Amino acid sequence: MDIASEIAKALSEYTTEVVEEIDNIADEVAKNAVNTLKVTSPQGRRSRYGKGWRSKKDGKGYIIYNATDAGLTHLVEKGHAKRNGGRTKAFNHIQNAEETAIKDFENKIERAIKR
Repeated sequence: MDIASEIAKALSEYTTEVVEEIDNIADEVAKNAVNTLKVTSPQGRRSRYGKGWRSKKDGKGYIIYNATDAGLTHLVEKGHAKRNGGRTKAFNHIQNAEETAIKDFENKIERAIKR
């Protein structure tokens, strides 16, 4: 028995388990963020905006996007000038969901590492 190969094998198995755990946590956090955005998105004449939130796995992580009204996300988040003057109200729903997702991800990773 070669001890170096046994150590390398054990580290490889541990690394695989950690990567799988992190991927599971990222998937769960992305789903929670999508659900949060669906609930906290402003409702109005364009009620499909809130229903359009989706997530997809990218090579390095997850992307959360609005499939139905992607062009509105910045306008709703930051507000915009109206046609006849004035501005619309800004709804910081994306920023709030992002901050919550980041904190949730960090906490779950820390708990997973401590096990």
